[in-house]
Amino acid sequence: MRRRSKMTESAKLFLALLFMFVIVFVGSVLAITITASSAHAQQIPRAAVQHRAELVRISHTSWGLDAPVAMFAAQLTAESEWNSQAVSRVGAKGMGQFMPATASWWCALNKLSATECQPSNPVWAMRSLVGYDRWLYDRVGGGEEFDRLWATLRAYNGGLGHWQKEAAIANAGFNRVAIDAACGRASRHISHCAENLSYPDRILNRIQPRYAAWGRAVFAMPVPT
Repeated sequence: MRRRSKMTESAKLFLALLFMFVIVFVGSVLAITITASSAHAQQIPRAAVQHRAELVRISHTSWGLDAPVAMFAAQLTAESEWNSQAVSRVGAKGMGQFMPATASWWCALNKLSATECQPSNPVWAMRSLVGYDRWLYDRVGGGEEFDRLWATLRAYNGGLGHWQKEAAIANAGFNRVAIDAACGRASRHISHCAENLSYPDRILNRIQPRYAAWGRAVFAMPVPT
């Protein structure tokens, strides 16, 4: 009887230690998860949250249910950190950072009056950024969706005409790498290439993952091995 009692006490001690280990382990995992979630949330500007529903609605209206919502959100972050009153040193305005000439052209294209052309209005900015992206996307040609979005963003940042001339010089079909390598070899000054090439990289590869919970995100296809 005495031996059986000693075994029982040992088993109880083992179970107690195991229970304590499980509690500590689970607590650590939860702490790490909460910390990571908090850090992730802090990467999204507060101003973005209040416009989330409207951006999703605008994206689906303009692009359909498969709209790359996460990319649009990332682009607004890159452009202005969702600041509707942002004004760049060269005069670009609003969340979408439209230059005055581009805003006027876009409003004329969409038959908006001068009073309706409001780059500093959050709704106008989101509608125009998403709509202009769609307009550019339809004009950069074929290729994989990621590559077309990459080209769309380059055109948004530096002009469709520059990108089209570089694509013609590359003469390699829709080869993103070849077209990027042709930057500065047509009408664009080479000093602008660093910014123009880093723009889609920052949006698609660095910022977009933060907004994956907002809607569809588009990433590069893995290279076959």
